[in-house]
Amino acid sequence: MIQKVLGMIALCYWACGCASPSHQEANRMQGNRFTEAEEQPAEVKVLRLERRDFNYELISNGTVMAMHKAELRFPSQDMVQKIYVRNGERVTAGQKIAEQDKFRVEMAMKQAREALEQAKLDLQDALIGQGFAWSDSLNIPAEVMRIARIRSNYDYCLNQFTNSRHQFEEATLVAPFSGVVANIVVKEYNLPGGNPFCTIIDNQHPEVVFSVLENELPLINPGDRLLLSPFSQPDYTVEGRITEINPVIDRNGMVRVKASVSNRDNRFYEGMNVKVRVQRLLGDRLVIPKSALLLRNNRKVVFTLKGDRAQWVYVETAQENTDSYVVTEKLQAGDSVIYEGNLHLAHEAQVVVVN
Repeated sequence: MIQKVLGMIALCYWACGCASPSHQEANRMQGNRFTEAEEQPAEVKVLRLERRDFNYELISNGTVMAMHKAELRFPSQDMVQKIYVRNGERVTAGQKIAEQDKFRVEMAMKQAREALEQAKLDLQDALIGQGFAWSDSLNIPAEVMRIARIRSNYDYCLNQFTNSRHQFEEATLVAPFSGVVANIVVKEYNLPGGNPFCTIIDNQHPEVVFSVLENELPLINPGDRLLLSPFSQPDYTVEGRITEINPVIDRNGMVRVKASVSNRDNRFYEGMNVKVRVQRLLGDRLVIPKSALLLRNNRKVVFTLKGDRAQWVYVETAQENTDSYVVTEKLQAGDSVIYEGNLHLAHEAQVVVVN
């Protein structure tokens, strides 16, 4: 009985072994599938290296400031009679902004004019007493004329009239240059208060003020080109030029730089924060895209294409800008560099070019 049971077990074992592969065979087949998957060539894009002009970029943050900015204020506390403009309105040089009630200054000027006329008559009488006529003033000795002007009080009255006329003119604010009106807070029929009545900003020709590190100072010069983008509109870019480099390094090791920029689209406002990219042409360089450079074991690596294989090359770089690096070692013009599809490549990996 026992022999019969053992025989049946052996028969079942033999049948199962014939129906399915051994564990060793199954592992071998699975390994083949993995090997076949690993050997599928990676799809990459390559470019042929050429030496070309390279724009070095120094990136900083800056602030927009008007090249011309004036705070206008009334010299007296007379009531504001009329306001001709509003905030945000563009004005031209000499255009009226606002004016005060002129009754007081107008009366003062009228009185000063009358006093001047009386002094002029007294001066003529004094000259006649010395035997000279007013119409012959060019031939009157200087000392005689000086004494006559003092006795007639003519110079004092002339100064009073000039001062009163100036106060009358200052009761009307006018734009000193073309620009945009800002910061009007006083309303008509109110006193102007102690603060400036308004600010005129020339926003068509703004300046951008930014700082660079002390060790970056040799890399910039007046006249260098730069690109500006508002923080609020990063896709909008305009060109500017460095106009001034302050020859003082502050306690933080920073140097203050100014640049001019056009505001033809009226997108830059006083106090706006902007991103600054200073560009300087460095001439002939061997340049690779930033996407071509990888870090492996804390070293810079670029994959080049040799036949259908990716070659691992350690490189050294110098300057960089927004999208490129300057390569100084290991690569040369004519090399085919992989710049896309390179993230997971290994040395001697098989690749296929798709660009």
